[in-house]
Amino acid sequence: MLPDSQDWSAVWLTLKLAATVTILLLCIGTPVAWWLARTRSRLRPVFSALVAMPLVLPPTVLGFYLLLLMGPHGPVGYLTQHLGLGLLPFSFTGLVVGSTLYSMPFVVQPVQNAIEAIGNRSLEVAATLRASPWDTFWSVIVPLARPGMLTGAILGFSHTVGEFGVVLMIGGNIPNKTQLVSVQIFNHVEAMEYAQAHWLAGGMVVFAFLVLVILYTLNPQALRK
Repeated sequence: MLPDSQDWSAVWLTLKLAATVTILLLCIGTPVAWWLARTRSRLRPVFSALVAMPLVLPPTVLGFYLLLLMGPHGPVGYLTQHLGLGLLPFSFTGLVVGSTLYSMPFVVQPVQNAIEAIGNRSLEVAATLRASPWDTFWSVIVPLARPGMLTGAILGFSHTVGEFGVVLMIGGNIPNKTQLVSVQIFNHVEAMEYAQAHWLAGGMVVFAFLVLVILYTLNPQALRK
C-alpha cells in the first residue's frame, strides 16, 4: 500500500522541522562553538558538558523536563503565557525548541573542532592587517571552518529527521501539526499496518545512507575520525 496523505504530511512536517532547526543551530551553535574553542575559562568543561548532554541523556528524559519547563506551571510556560504566546508544548514551535536543544551537540562539536584546527596564526595575520573581529569572522573563520560547518549542518539536519523520544514527549501525536515521520512509523506498527510502515522506514534507511555518502564525499576527513 502506498503512503497516504497523512504520511506525506508527516514527511513534509519532518523536513520543515529539520530545515528550521538546522538554520537555528548554525546561528546559535557557531558562536557557542567559537567560545568553547577559544576560551580559557575554567567553566569551559561545564558548558561543554551541558552542550554534549543530549548525546548521553535518554531523549524521553530531556523531553520530560522540557515539557515541565514549557508547561502551564513551568517558568518558560509562565513567561510565554504572560507574553501572549500561549504554551509551546504540542505545537510546532515546541518541536523546534526541543529539537534544537537535542541536536545541539551534532552541530556545535564539528564546528568547534574546525575552529580549533584553524589555530592562532591566521587570526594573528588578520589582526596585523587591522581586520575587525567581524571581518575576521567572515573572511577567515567561516572559509576555513566551512567543512566543519557543513558537517554540522548535515548531521544536525539528519539527526532532527530521526528524532522520536523528544518530539513525542513535547509534540505528542497530532496529525498535520506535530506528527513526524518517526511517530507515524510507530503509529503504523502499532496498528499492524506494516506495508505503510515499510514505505516510511525504508525511506528513512535510504535517507540515512545518502546522508552518510554525501558527508563522506564532501568531507573525507570524517572517515578518519
